Amino acid sequence: MTIFSKIIAGEIPSYTIAENERFFAFLDIFPMAKGHVLVIPKIETDHFFDVPDTYLSEWLVFAKPIAKAIEKAFPCNRCGIEVIGLEVPHAHMHLVPINSADDLNFTRKKLTLSAAELKEVQEKILAAL
Repeated sequence: MTIFSKIIAGEIPSYTIAENERFFAFLDIFPMAKGHVLVIPKIETDHFFDVPDTYLSEWLVFAKPIAKAIEKAFPCNRCGIEVIGLEVPHAHMHLVPINSADDLNFTRKKLTLSAAELKEVQEKILAAL
């Protein structure tokens, strides 16, 4: 069971943003920027393009209002999307508020936010949803 499956199951706490029968969205606790959200399928599949087609076709539709809320909640040029999939063997996409392509450079140092700061970020996104 991956760490993401444990988060979905509620075994590990998370800062939940949205959920439906197929997907779960929550804050990245080591974000590239305030507002960085992970969107994952509830099925445990390692590679993004091994996810069933029905999930792939619905994934972006699920993520769209979250991306719009991120753009409203945090000053940015747009909400960027990145699929890397090396950190956790569970397909996932990153939604990150960006002002340039370099803002999606995952080799850069991540932010360290307190629990209070993460809660504030969560509340801002939820208020904008």
